[in-house]
Amino acid sequence: MTKPALDTEFAYVNDLVDGYDESPFDARMRGYMLRALAPYLHGGSALQIGCYHGDLTVLLEQRYASLTIVDAAQRFLDHTRRRLARPAAFHCSLFETLDLPARFDAVFLVHVLEHVIDPVAVLGKIRGALNERGLAFVVVPNGNAASRQLAVKMGLLDHNAALTPADLKHGHRRVYQLDTLEADLRRAGLDIVNTGGIFFKPLANFQFDRLGGGEIITEAYMEACYQLGFKYPDLSASIYAVCRR
Repeated sequence: MTKPALDTEFAYVNDLVDGYDESPFDARMRGYMLRALAPYLHGGSALQIGCYHGDLTVLLEQRYASLTIVDAAQRFLDHTRRRLARPAAFHCSLFETLDLPARFDAVFLVHVLEHVIDPVAVLGKIRGALNERGLAFVVVPNGNAASRQLAVKMGLLDHNAALTPADLKHGHRRVYQLDTLEADLRRAGLDIVNTGGIFFKPLANFQFDRLGGGEIITEAYMEACYQLGFKYPDLSASIYAVCRR
């Protein structure tokens, strides 16, 4: 399949800017996401849209009998393929232009919707990719995270949903809050089963990365932040929605 043009591919991927690497905090968040979504993960077939380096994919492999992965960057697909223990179906394409014959028990769109050109169109196609009992799992960074609200009070951001230089560098086109995420899901015709927050976030990613693993940000502290995400979803690092057709 022909590789998408760079400007189109940028709608999906994070590291087209030289020198960008996913934060270790971001990579760790994948495990917290699946823990929070666990009551809705029923196995069967799963479609993942956007794999990056496969941190989430290797966790999905442990829960689903068959995996289909779509990404606009062949290098991400190649990297992820090498990390998996068994074969999966890989498609190098923009999801909007890909015709998938199968329908799935689960569709995962994790930290991708903030990148795409037309989020409602993507969500509508996800709806069409679900089988009758299938569930869609949509996760986005949270514009109301405590760390972003602190940045507003410090004068570093104009408002909670402002695009930061880091957002722009990573290809983000928008910053979601729970109400705006729910609005796009409804516009796409998806039925929202549940919403919530993942990991109460008092610090920026780079602060977690610098302090993590030491005496300040201990494992107990990280677990406490995960647990508080259930109590304070609007202050969490990411927000999620579980949806059906």
